[in-house]
Amino acid sequence: MNSQPQSQGELRKATSAPDALRTRIPAGSLSAWLMACRPATLSAAAAPVLVGTAIASHEAPLRLGTFLGTLAGAGFLQIASNLANDVFDHEKGADTEDRLGPTRAVQAGLLTGAQMKRGLYVCLFFALLVGCYLTWVAGPVVVAIGLVSMLAAVAYTGGPYPLGYHGLGDLFVLIFFGFVAVGGSAFVQLGYVPSLALLAALPIGAVTTNILVVNNLRDRHTDVHAGKRTLAVRFGRRFAELQYIALYGISYSIPVFLAIGPQWSIWVLAPLLTIPLALKNISGVCATEGAGLNAYLIKSAKLVFFYGALFALGLWQGKLS
Repeated sequence: MNSQPQSQGELRKATSAPDALRTRIPAGSLSAWLMACRPATLSAAAAPVLVGTAIASHEAPLRLGTFLGTLAGAGFLQIASNLANDVFDHEKGADTEDRLGPTRAVQAGLLTGAQMKRGLYVCLFFALLVGCYLTWVAGPVVVAIGLVSMLAAVAYTGGPYPLGYHGLGDLFVLIFFGFVAVGGSAFVQLGYVPSLALLAALPIGAVTTNILVVNNLRDRHTDVHAGKRTLAVRFGRRFAELQYIALYGISYSIPVFLAIGPQWSIWVLAPLLTIPLALKNISGVCATEGAGLNAYLIKSAKLVFFYGALFALGLWQGKLS
């Protein structure tokens, strides 16, 4: 299924044509900021909040304000991480004219590094405001969750030891988009983290990590020159393909595990409806190289939302009395 790896010359040729975005989006415009925020990635922020809240609904009535606050806080942190990635990858030389992925605002000259950092600080400020509200609702533990999450949003590509540059990005996503986000969403509703939230966090974290796997698979040649030692760089294309398949395997095994137990109905199998999409993603990722993987980056992100929404629905409706 694998296509032959492209040489650096071929990769450079694939991106030599001027990006249409650079000519139709004015520098410093609202459109440039919207592109920098990467709206397609917000599914990764929403999915764990939906799942954690669905789990909490079996223990206590839904607190709508808390849910909306959690959703907003997760969104601001996701955007902050995107803006940090844009500016710090450019400063570290990971985003150059040889870039294969979607246009990055700083690298394309649509926003300056200083503008991007100001935008990052604004997002962190709003995340902090939401955190203050959630602390008032759920107690001081939220302070620790919020501060660690804000630090992680920047430390993924920034700071003295950027996680993404040392092969720790996959673990970071699994922990923060899985265990921290699902567990934290349940905590602010209940005041504690039920064991089910930790189990449900694993498939959400796994399916979200696959967005990063596609990104790192696409960029593994250019990442070498930037000193970015992702798992795809360290272990190669075949490892990344197997990782992608294994993470989907984990994601679909947990609902089945729940369904064979005595507490859950067939509703909990709802995420399995997305298996055809996952199989198409696997086939495409394993057969595609270079910039062609951008389409599967978007498809992987969409699958996170569909999977998360169906898993939340299944957990909400599926518990037997």
